[in-house]
Amino acid sequence: MSERNPIPLILTGIGSICATVAVLGFYGYLHIAKPEDALLLSNFTMLKTVPGEDYKVSLKPANQVAQCIDGVLVLFDLEQKGLTGVLVDQRKQAVRCMSEEPPAAP
Repeated sequence: MSERNPIPLILTGIGSICATVAVLGFYGYLHIAKPEDALLLSNFTMLKTVPGEDYKVSLKPANQVAQCIDGVLVLFDLEQKGLTGVLVDQRKQAVRCMSEEPPAAP
């Protein structure tokens, strides 16, 4: 038996991988995240509401919109199309949410 030259097989494999990555990138299935795409948790503050006490918030809405998806609070950025994220605490645990109804008083 004669030996086969492995170089064409290796080049074909590398070429196939490069072509696959290029096609996925062209059709938008590949997204490389940039540091400026991230929103830091420190940019958000929770205001505790106490019955009978007033609190002030800006009339101008934030550039993010939150939605409850599968019990997790997901933020959508209105300025950067396609930028979404899950709101987490300092331990990287996802902030859970309930249905749109407020919780019942205990």
